[in-house]
Amino acid sequence: MSNKYVHTKGSFSLDKMVESVKHGQDSGKIGALAIFVGVVRGETLGGEKVQKLEVESYEENANHVLSCICQDLKKREGVVDVQIHHFTGDFRVGEDLVYVLVAGSHRENVFPVLKEAVERYKKEAPIFKKEFVLGEEGELKAYWVAEKEKS
Repeated sequence: MSNKYVHTKGSFSLDKMVESVKHGQDSGKIGALAIFVGVVRGETLGGEKVQKLEVESYEENANHVLSCICQDLKKREGVVDVQIHHFTGDFRVGEDLVYVLVAGSHRENVFPVLKEAVERYKKEAPIFKKEFVLGEEGELKAYWVAEKEKS
């Protein structure tokens, strides 16, 4: 896999990520793959209807941060590979935003690392989301979403 972790929407696929791991140099050590797919939610935590989402990043820094998270988590016992791929662009409800994959020797190795990878990218990576929602009066409102406000 390349050192690119931030991708323009549509330029990277889940299949490509899985195939790269299954055919990687350490593929013989893998007995389990765990994958998280983050999608655009159609409702805010406050119950407003989401129309679309714009995602931007400080790409050079985001690639570095995501790489560091992956490299750090690969050091865990029984973990063979960790990949985080986040998309930027304009998204409709239900579209994929992020893929996180952890490959390991056994299922016990991958699930805790997958959860940590998701929590860390949400806190650490300079990736910014702007939600476009319908207000109570039917007006379209837009605002930047702080990750700590997202679930």
